[in-house]
Amino acid sequence: MFQIMTDTSANLPTSLSREENITVIPFHYYVNGASNTCLDTEGFDGVTFYNAMREGAEVTTSQINPQSYVEAMRPILERGEDILFVGMSSGISGSYHCAELAAEELQPEFPKRKIRLVDTIGASLGEGLLVLKAAADKLLGVSLDEVYQKLMDLRNRLCNIFTVDDLSYLRKGGRLSNLSFVIGTLLHIKPLLKGNEEGKIVAFAKIRGRKKAIEELAARYDEWVDHPENQTVGIAHADCPEDAQRLIDLLNAHKPPKNILSVCYEPVTGSHVGPGTLALFFEAREGCRSM
Repeated sequence: MFQIMTDTSANLPTSLSREENITVIPFHYYVNGASNTCLDTEGFDGVTFYNAMREGAEVTTSQINPQSYVEAMRPILERGEDILFVGMSSGISGSYHCAELAAEELQPEFPKRKIRLVDTIGASLGEGLLVLKAAADKLLGVSLDEVYQKLMDLRNRLCNIFTVDDLSYLRKGGRLSNLSFVIGTLLHIKPLLKGNEEGKIVAFAKIRGRKKAIEELAARYDEWVDHPENQTVGIAHADCPEDAQRLIDLLNAHKPPKNILSVCYEPVTGSHVGPGTLALFFEAREGCRSM
């Protein structure tokens, strides 16, 4: 018996997390200095939050500290269950390392229990889709170690590709690893970005105009997707629902997936990519992270 845990960066609808019995640990964020958490992603007012960012609100975030992980994990271990933690990329946050520290502290106290940690090298639904894969396998009776290995194999084939309206948010947070690739471009040039093999954000193409950037996301999906009829594809948007719907229409036009899960970016990850971000998450035939 094992419990699946994740953090709020996974961007899963609250009702879905509850339905799948997934324990969710919250990140904290601050708007003009006021502390907030967002455990109810379906109740999150993305319009107000992202409009505040557009108008200059100062948004900062903090990683989940080791003690918070310990406090969430200990009751699970005490009731005799193992733990599978599926977390945000270590390439963009130190939170995953804090989970490692918590596991190191707890393991000697519970020597008969297993604590398995998965660095998804992703965020938002790039993390959340792996959580859902784990939940589906658990329901089928797959063992903890088997589920862990399947996620470790799949994470390298799970594409995390996106476009942003304004690079200043990624630049400010130091989360764009090859900033020089896009520096000096005209304002109407829209970069395509992805998570690489280390889970860091890199720009890999420059597209002229927003409409073309959305079309290019769909084109990369058409080129790279693996058996879309068997998978759930994820879309996350930072207050641009019309663009998300346009992307859905493009995906369904050529290689429709079994299901599309579309969500508004939760505030922690969303604050780093900025208003107007549109992201696509899907399983690829090969490692699109190295393409």
